[in-house]
Amino acid sequence: MKTYSILFMLVFSMICIFSACQHESKKEGATTLIQSTSGTTPNMLFKEEKHNFGTISQGEKVSYSFGFKNKGGSDLLISSAKGSCGCTIPTYPQEPIKGGEEGKIDVVFDSDGKSGLVEKTITLVTNCKPNTKVLTINANIIIP
Repeated sequence: MKTYSILFMLVFSMICIFSACQHESKKEGATTLIQSTSGTTPNMLFKEEKHNFGTISQGEKVSYSFGFKNKGGSDLLISSAKGSCGCTIPTYPQEPIKGGEEGKIDVVFDSDGKSGLVEKTITLVTNCKPNTKVLTINANIIIP
């Protein structure tokens, strides 16, 4: 009699575990299915991700606009844009960029106090996957 009780408990436990695992995988599959068939994630595609200002004079302020397009099916949101130092100031759209629409990231670089070959970055945080994008600017700064 005791053997049957243990066997019953073992079978009952296995059924419970199997049911829980099967239920969890169904939930994951449903989520994946929704994401893969809807095609609604935003996709930020830049015309170029690097810009070289060439040779500039120390103290000169130069600017450039990085153009991009949202190739995804839902609104693209940029939550922040930060330069790698205080000399690199980015400006970005505060409003959502709809699927198929274009936007730009404006960057102003102040070469005051800098010399030689310089490389700076702008890090964007968005609702895309992956959620960060890094843009790069370069300049050769000469002292007049």
